[in-house]
Amino acid sequence: METTTENILDVTTLAPAVKHSTIFAHVDALQDGESFIIHNDHDPKPLYFQLHNLYGDAYTWEYLEQGPTWWKVRIGKEAEGANGTDGVILDVTQLAPAVKHSTIFGRIAQLAEGQCLIIHNDHDPAPLRHQLGHTHPGVIDWEYLEKGPRWWKVKITKIAPRNQAAGLNILDVTKLAPAVKHSTIFERIAKLQGGESLTIHNDHDPKPLRYHLEAEHGDAYGWEYLEQGPEWWKVKITRRIADAGGNGENILDVTKLAPREKHPTIFSRYHALKEGESLTIHNDHDPKPLYYQMQGEMGDVFTWEYLEQGPKWWRVKITKRPSGSGAETLAEIVTKDMRKAEVFKKYGLDFCCNGHLTMREACAAKGLDVVRIEQELREADKVQTSTALPYNEWNIDFLADFIVNTHHAFLRKNLPEIGKYSAKVAQVHGMGHPELHQVNQLVQEVIAEFTAHLPEEEKNMFPYIKQLVAAKNAGQPLPASTMGRFKDSLEALVKEHVSVGGKLDEINELTEGYTLPGDACASYTLLFRLLHELEDDTHVHIHLENNILFPKAAELERSFH
Repeated sequence: METTTENILDVTTLAPAVKHSTIFAHVDALQDGESFIIHNDHDPKPLYFQLHNLYGDAYTWEYLEQGPTWWKVRIGKEAEGANGTDGVILDVTQLAPAVKHSTIFGRIAQLAEGQCLIIHNDHDPAPLRHQLGHTHPGVIDWEYLEKGPRWWKVKITKIAPRNQAAGLNILDVTKLAPAVKHSTIFERIAKLQGGESLTIHNDHDPKPLRYHLEAEHGDAYGWEYLEQGPEWWKVKITRRIADAGGNGENILDVTKLAPREKHPTIFSRYHALKEGESLTIHNDHDPKPLYYQMQGEMGDVFTWEYLEQGPKWWRVKITKRPSGSGAETLAEIVTKDMRKAEVFKKYGLDFCCNGHLTMREACAAKGLDVVRIEQELREADKVQTSTALPYNEWNIDFLADFIVNTHHAFLRKNLPEIGKYSAKVAQVHGMGHPELHQVNQLVQEVIAEFTAHLPEEEKNMFPYIKQLVAAKNAGQPLPASTMGRFKDSLEALVKEHVSVGGKLDEINELTEGYTLPGDACASYTLLFRLLHELEDDTHVHIHLENNILFPKAAELERSFH
């Protein structure tokens, strides 16, 4: 039963581009034992499978109403340990065979001492247990919670290494199956930090391994024979303090790996990185599928930068983000560097009204190649252009004046002319281009909204912002406000712009990006040019208010308390 005090999310009111991100933002915000209810006009069962695939049994799913008009579902977060297992769950049966190995080992690599991972499988994962015995000797505890016939559930716990006191890090290669020897050795080597060592035991000279290691890493690792036959060979492999070549670069030449070893080796090398560290992979073709796989399995926890893009070599620098940094939103990217706005404009990515979306979310909504756009954003850093205005560094009273003198002035000058030509072109060309009537209707609505909105800002909002700054500088108390407090109205202020932004986006779509037809006259051409300029100016205008001015004003207001 639904109560009036519960948090409700009506999905039908959300734009398709933001439905997914909004629902999962609500899910991520839940604390242990909390829940929220989604309302939808169709069965959201696909969401259930996605939620279960990502989080296992960490969230509950309860239908409160099941059609035919409404579906209502309560999603709740289980209290930690509520199912008696005290661990994060990974349902291996939901993973494609190609990613099972890397996903399991990646999740294990993220465990801190004492933490658990519970894997669900449809057969006994005993081979995994044997492999973990060699790759993580003495640091993994294995406990069966269920043993068939339909499900096998295993609790894997990371414990303090049993041989840590003796300073031993040993791998007996003779105990490994031939199919996993190479990948296991390189997984262990990849985890070494500067100055740390791995000693391998083998029943023959592992010299080929030495050549392979040097081919990939140069002199980044030291090689010392401790015993050389006739029955045993023992070699101590030490990671030098300086990385490969002494230039601080961590390189993996993927072309030197056997196909079955490429995937686990790349993932093990990535998981061995510390926050902020990078791995550069060399390949003979574009490794873009790896990007999407890493995004799918780990999310926005890394950055991807092409250093070289063919035709013979592809070099990609993969950097592990600091924990808690998260992926930047479109608004954050443009706020830091206004030059990036040109890239977003090129691809129709709305950094003002939809500035809360991450690159990945925004590109997914439009079916765009996120890797390509991220690369263009990096290229924008290297292009020498006229210096963008440092809006984010300005005092907000100065920024308010700038908005009035620049963007409000632009609107007052151009809106009457845009309205006149819009009506004229629709009347003359509307028969052959019926979309012009809808364009004209939207233009008149945009003009009406701006006409009502600008005086409100100039008479009440912006003077209050200036009073806040003056009072703070003079050490005076919080000034009175005729418009209410920013902290209470910030969300409403931001939403006021969404309507205008949405109408301009619709005009862009109706005109196919202001593409002129063959019979366009001079007035038709002038109208499209003015509309394009209006869209560009409004994107910057709304960005300055929504993403810089209003949040900073609310923060300044809070500082008085």
